[in-house]
Amino acid sequence: MKLTFDSLATQLAERLLPAYLISGDEPLLCGEAADAVRTRARAAGFSEREVHFIERASDWDAVRASAASLSLFGARRMLEIRLGTGRPGSAGNAALVALLGSRDPDTLLLILTPRLEREAQGAEWVRAAETHGAWVQVWPVDAERLVPWLRNRCRALGLEAETEALALLASRIEGNLLAAQQELAKLTLLAPSRNVTTEVVLASVADSARFDVYQLGEAVLAGDAARALRMLAGLRAEGAEATLVLWALIRALRDAWNARAGAAPAPAAWQRRSAALAQAVRRASRLSFAALVARAERADRMIKGRLAGDAWDEMALLACELCAVPALAQPPAPQARAS
Repeated sequence: MKLTFDSLATQLAERLLPAYLISGDEPLLCGEAADAVRTRARAAGFSEREVHFIERASDWDAVRASAASLSLFGARRMLEIRLGTGRPGSAGNAALVALLGSRDPDTLLLILTPRLEREAQGAEWVRAAETHGAWVQVWPVDAERLVPWLRNRCRALGLEAETEALALLASRIEGNLLAAQQELAKLTLLAPSRNVTTEVVLASVADSARFDVYQLGEAVLAGDAARALRMLAGLRAEGAEATLVLWALIRALRDAWNARAGAAPAPAAWQRRSAALAQAVRRASRLSFAALVARAERADRMIKGRLAGDAWDEMALLACELCAVPALAQPPAPQARAS
């Protein structure tokens, strides 16, 4: 049978299959899937575990010998095979097909491999894994699902997180789920009353020199272009992440738009930024919000390598335009960088 990462837990709760193939390039999820199988196997009495790392064809001899030998104490065991690639070769294919078809009730087979290409998915040993056990395909969490994924992880850790805080965290970890898990672990220690806000995320994932991103947003709202540009230069020199700086500028842009429309921000933010917002409202009629959004989008694409150019220069132009200071016009037809 074929399973996903999410359906694996349900299947394991129902019964333990004799073999599991776990494939994918997402280390965190692949590791968690393998841990779930190991935990269920131990509960079912598979007290021994043998691990084989396959690096060359001769390694399969050791796998065959191990499978043919009886445990010293007659205990049930789990035979774990870790493949460096999704192509085990003819020797590996034959060995795996034989193991999967042996139906030894005292041996559970766990096979771990990187993502299987379309051609490799049709191999005889993969079909045997589907027939005699389960194939768990682990896929990366795409950008659209990353914030909900983080929210579910927070709930599992007993954390309540603001959507904006999760969006900030998602933009910083760039789909690196191992990094995300580490940051969430830190948040369980740093979040007051286990409430995750943008301030808490910044305190967790950035050093103290980068707290100036808040002051950068306030400088832009106040229309102080000279101070904003000095702060941008300082943040760049200190090694601040461009993603975090752009987030601060986009937040200032959104606050200015909301304030102009009469929608007040959250009380805490209002207390800190009310004077700066008042100045932003007074010059709002001179701002082209559509052009500002387009400028922010260009900077985001540059950060991600999808557009040629210097993201820091683009953010400097965005800061100037938010301050209603004349800046360079946007190119009429930006050329995307070839992938």
